[in-house]
Amino acid sequence: MTPVIIIGVYLSLVIGLGIASAFYFRGSASDYFVASRSLGPFVLFMTVFGTTMTAFAMVGSTAETYEFGVGTFGKLASWSALVHPACFFLIGLPLWSLGKRHGYITQIEYFRARFESSALGYVLFPVLAGLMIPYVIVGLLGVGSVVGGVTAGAFPEAFAATRGAIPPWLTMAVISAVVLFYIFIGGARSAAWVNVFQTVVFVGMGLLAFWLIADSLGGAAAASAKASPAKAIRTGNMGEAEFFTYWMIPLSVGVFPHVFQNFLTARSAKSYKLLLVMQPISILLAWLPCILIGFWATGATLPGTNTPVIPAGINANAVLGLMVGKLTSPVVSGLVAAGVLAAISLDAQFISIGTMFTRDIVVHRFGAERFTDKQTLWIARWFIVAAVVLTYAATFAPPRQIFALGTWCFSGYAGLIPLLLAALYWKRVTTAAAYASVIATAGVGLGLFVASNYGADRKFLVGGMLPVATVFATCTITVIVVSLFTSPPSDRTLAKFFPTPSSS
Repeated sequence: MTPVIIIGVYLSLVIGLGIASAFYFRGSASDYFVASRSLGPFVLFMTVFGTTMTAFAMVGSTAETYEFGVGTFGKLASWSALVHPACFFLIGLPLWSLGKRHGYITQIEYFRARFESSALGYVLFPVLAGLMIPYVIVGLLGVGSVVGGVTAGAFPEAFAATRGAIPPWLTMAVISAVVLFYIFIGGARSAAWVNVFQTVVFVGMGLLAFWLIADSLGGAAAASAKASPAKAIRTGNMGEAEFFTYWMIPLSVGVFPHVFQNFLTARSAKSYKLLLVMQPISILLAWLPCILIGFWATGATLPGTNTPVIPAGINANAVLGLMVGKLTSPVVSGLVAAGVLAAISLDAQFISIGTMFTRDIVVHRFGAERFTDKQTLWIARWFIVAAVVLTYAATFAPPRQIFALGTWCFSGYAGLIPLLLAALYWKRVTTAAAYASVIATAGVGLGLFVASNYGADRKFLVGGMLPVATVFATCTITVIVVSLFTSPPSDRTLAKFFPTPSSS
């Protein structure tokens, strides 16, 4: 019961922090959506980092390493450390400036104005929101598997079917309810405060688990010596083209709706300095311990025995929970489970979905004058409730590996990067190109996802490369070709988004 008690204390602290932050809520829709654009450097960094390092990083990376080896670090963590800061500098800063100048809160508002098309949002919304659902499911699946691993035997009579462990459906329901509670009352400000606390918890607990598991296995060197040699090399696990195209996956951070919204919460451009410097360092601290735990799990045995820690045929999503539950104390198991809970970061995703639906669908369709500020706020809140319920229901679909599901989700967002970069830096990109690229990119991405048996085919490649390469190329070619054969944007739009020094 010790891990259960610790998890309960952690969730109580999160609820308390959400209530405390709600006292600073100003009651306006702007404060609910972007915290009145008032966050300083530290809170901005912790919020953005916390929302980008989800259960995909902790649970997914451990599972992927257990199955396919330590190349997992090279194919995503190292690329992310390079690509994320580049996206923040080349995309985040310009969008923050445009958002502050023109009052944008969502990506769709920016795209509508940039491409002079009111209807573009109706095409973008289902794509951006649809990709967000599997992203959130990744977090819920991750926390369900880890809590199940560390609470085995806690409720032998109530949950006999799961060996006395808290079943995933109950864990996911509780987490969904807790997240919904504090974002319902405080919005982006509550999410920011909670993310600061959560980021400290999940990085700290990841390092703690790493140290104690290494000690239980006789040290890092001894643990590595017992691990499967086949999982320490790339040969046979991953081809060169597949490895190289992983650099495109982290590009998704530039298109994530929730990260875009976090960009706009910054008080000033100076708030980005800490984010640019600390993101690569923090990625190392978050990923490396989990990668090594997954590697050690391939040969780890219980102390003093030859019994494997990980039973044969186990779902790889459960590896982190089992390693922590069997090789550390109940107190540590509870703390690490709390760390995984902290890593799921569902709040910013739900807020961004609610914001887009409210501002880009309802208010845009019926007119801003139709709703008071308070009505706009309640529309967002109730849509978020519906989104949480829908997402929770989707977790009962046939399970997929967290890493694979997350990769497919990120591939969809990364595929839209060429359009976003063209909008920011290429004057010649046109409205027709925006429509064509969104539709073509979404169509190709969905087609490949179906061809992979909805992510079940873990080794699905196109020409030896990840599907993201095909999706990315589709968007790039469509943007360029259609722009060159259609009418350029108006001079008024160019003057608005590419002002000369004298006009700005």
